[in-house]
Amino acid sequence: MTLTIQDLERLQEKLQEDQRDYQLELQEGNIIVMGPSDIESSEIGAEFIYLLKTWVNPRKLGRVFDSSGGFIMPNTDLRAPDVSFVSAQRLKRTVRDFANLVPDLVVEIKSKTDRVRPIEEKIQLFLQLGAQVGILINPDKRNVSVYRRVGEVELLAGEDKLIIPELFPGWEIAISELWPPVFE
Repeated sequence: MTLTIQDLERLQEKLQEDQRDYQLELQEGNIIVMGPSDIESSEIGAEFIYLLKTWVNPRKLGRVFDSSGGFIMPNTDLRAPDVSFVSAQRLKRTVRDFANLVPDLVVEIKSKTDRVRPIEEKIQLFLQLGAQVGILINPDKRNVSVYRRVGEVELLAGEDKLIIPELFPGWEIAISELWPPVFE
């Protein structure tokens, strides 16, 4: 049985009535339940959003979304990257609904229990459907993989700089800035 976005919305409403709050995605007509991430992955996502928004907002480049932002893809999947960006030209005004477009940037952060291959496949699907850049942040290996529609995957670590000139000219962050601080 292939489910639709309306089926997913009805299920979410029912779960909320029962005081249950799950993040759901729709992939190829199947509902995927997204469990909560570990707190290190969550902190990395918050830091990435902070670093990106402090560059994007003053320049009015577009909109940055967290893992709750759902996107209806051209293949009718409903997906929610951990972090995403849509340029101002493509989304002039937000809507009180899922966005019916593919983000320009998608970022996935590997949680403790995630396997890398499905995350890479999700990023590749976003790229095939129109995203310009996909990023996989892997806290286990302390590295970042940058995917583009053309070219090799770029692997960054340590003091390497993440740059995305096609979306954020002049923006750069050291990979080491993404990892949570240790308080001694």
